Amino acid sequence: MNKPDSSQMPPPSITLGQAFWYWLKLGFISFGGPAGQIAIMHQDLVEKKRWISEKRFLHALNYCMLLPGPEAQQLATYIGWLMHRTWGGVIAGLLFILPSLFLLILLSWIYLAYGHVPAIAGVLYGIKPAVTAIVLFAAHRIGSRALKNGVLWTLAALAFLAIFALHAPFPLIVLIAACLGAIGGRIAPDKFAVGGGHGAAKQSYGPALIDDDTPIPEHALFRWAHLLKLAAAGLILWGGVMGFLCEQYGWNGALTQMGWFFTKAALLTFGGAYAVLPYVYQGAVEHYHWLSATQMIDGLALGETTPGPLIMIVTFVGFLGGWSQLPFGPEAALMAGVVAAVIVTYFTFLPSFLFILAGGPLVESTHGNLKFTAPLSAITAAVVGVILNLAVFFAWHVFWPQGFAGHFDGIAALIGACALMALFRYKAGVIPVIAVCGAAGLLFLFLKPWLVQYGVFL
Repeated sequence: MNKPDSSQMPPPSITLGQAFWYWLKLGFISFGGPAGQIAIMHQDLVEKKRWISEKRFLHALNYCMLLPGPEAQQLATYIGWLMHRTWGGVIAGLLFILPSLFLLILLSWIYLAYGHVPAIAGVLYGIKPAVTAIVLFAAHRIGSRALKNGVLWTLAALAFLAIFALHAPFPLIVLIAACLGAIGGRIAPDKFAVGGGHGAAKQSYGPALIDDDTPIPEHALFRWAHLLKLAAAGLILWGGVMGFLCEQYGWNGALTQMGWFFTKAALLTFGGAYAVLPYVYQGAVEHYHWLSATQMIDGLALGETTPGPLIMIVTFVGFLGGWSQLPFGPEAALMAGVVAAVIVTYFTFLPSFLFILAGGPLVESTHGNLKFTAPLSAITAAVVGVILNLAVFFAWHVFWPQGFAGHFDGIAALIGACALMALFRYKAGVIPVIAVCGAAGLLFLFLKPWLVQYGVFL
């Protein structure tokens, strides 16, 4: 008697312990930005392990795309919650970011302690123009997907002018774009019909643990009492830590202001990390002076080369802010950096957990298409203009390090152009581009004295 085809049988049930080890592994291999991270989860959880069907996977992803915050981390939280209740979601979401948190704290310390060592300075010299190219490529990638008509192109251009020429705050740009999208969705719905959706499922990989027709688990049913309980828990988790910081260090203390600022930043990350970076720059660099513009670029480079969401750059910002502000005194700079990094990460990701755990039951109980995509489409269009402004800002600081009155750094521009060509023409990955550009910067550092001696380098 022939044994049944295992691909046509549902996989065995997964315990929370088994899921724990998968989410831990994912936290260490989640390179490649949100697209790469979502692709890894799709390949593992939909195609190979069949923990969830593609239709249910995409349904969850559509919801995460509508939320502020890192959609890949939110998707992991959603699937963990759907499979193993609240603790499953908390474990999946935490393990997605913890490896990156520890790694970035270590790299931030190395950067501050040894960043002026010639070899490290040379690597960073090559990485900075690569980061400029990566940000420009991100603007192109998001723009080619989001700007489908003249109305959305106009919104992107206006957003660029607002932040570049008028120095408008990022939250105001998001608010105006959302309002214009809401109005435009009523007047000309066809112009705003391109939103955060990822289409419908097209392929079946066999029966899944959570299949298309699997009944909604008991814990995933929407209940007002549950929603109110989670909202109260969220307020306690946020207000308790914020109140403690305020009581210990005062409202104007560095750690308190970090908690407040990154709470606002967490609610503005529509369109991914690149979209909120200008807001983080405006606050952390220009307003609070927690770090310099050059350090911000270096932090983005480190964020690109570590696993986890790119928004984890806030860990670097927090570490440098704690190190520079010294809330515990000059003898405790390292402790201040670590504590600030943890606080910043906590307030950045807390809303993401609450959005999933509170909103997930509503999404599972309504398997129809999500609405409100017109404001999202307008926000995404504005985000393209904001990211382009970020690329211009980076190019200015990297290619004219002393300002436009100073010399133009032709070597940095050449490295940036090569990085841009590798990304656009040869579809190279971000990590290889950064690695090669870092090596090029190191090589230039060792060749520079010889070039100067023979008059090749001016």
